[in-house]
Amino acid sequence: MRRVRILYHCISARSFRPLWTLEELELTYQIVILPFPPRACSPEYMDINPLGTVPAYIDGTTRMTESAAICEFIAMRHSLGDLAVAPDESDYGEYLNWVHFGEATLTFPQTLVLRYGRFEPIDRQLPQVVQDYSRWFLSRLRSVERKVSSHRYLCANRFTVADISVGYALMLAGYLGLSDRFPDAVRAYWAELQERDGFKKARAAQEKAAVEQGVSTTPAPLTS
Repeated sequence: MRRVRILYHCISARSFRPLWTLEELELTYQIVILPFPPRACSPEYMDINPLGTVPAYIDGTTRMTESAAICEFIAMRHSLGDLAVAPDESDYGEYLNWVHFGEATLTFPQTLVLRYGRFEPIDRQLPQVVQDYSRWFLSRLRSVERKVSSHRYLCANRFTVADISVGYALMLAGYLGLSDRFPDAVRAYWAELQERDGFKKARAAQEKAAVEQGVSTTPAPLTS
């Protein structure tokens, strides 16, 4: 019996991470594009994920809602020793650290920039928060800069889910107008990631699905 994988996704939201992973591995899946924010625009989605956030990922009886964890789950099942770093590899700890760094350290401050610079009504926007957390994000890029100044990828001498996790944070920075402040090494690293077939296919897949499903193709970070 064919395994059914379903990804609930908003255009260029955090759910882009697992979409990118699926495309890198050329796995079959179904994609459901939701208008942003789904908890307000698609209340029926709350039955899938009570938080109303994306992603939600269903693989058989498995249900997951954390973008980096979904990427790791997919890669561990289908690409151990390649897109996922195996526990017996010397870079396993570094791999896990980068996977979580991409979400917890890099994406977190960007969510505050989005909320208080774009999503809140004008009278609730907080320019000082936007400025402070933009600086916070950029300062956290020093770790990425140090690594990619001398390595093509973040760990294990190959492209892994760690690069997808961090790569999405760099993608989001572009929507926030922060990418022109990337250090040169980070800018070059991000440019190379965007040339990957998996990345390009993920971008194309979300656009195609949105059109077919009658959902706006406006990226979630640009929605206001």
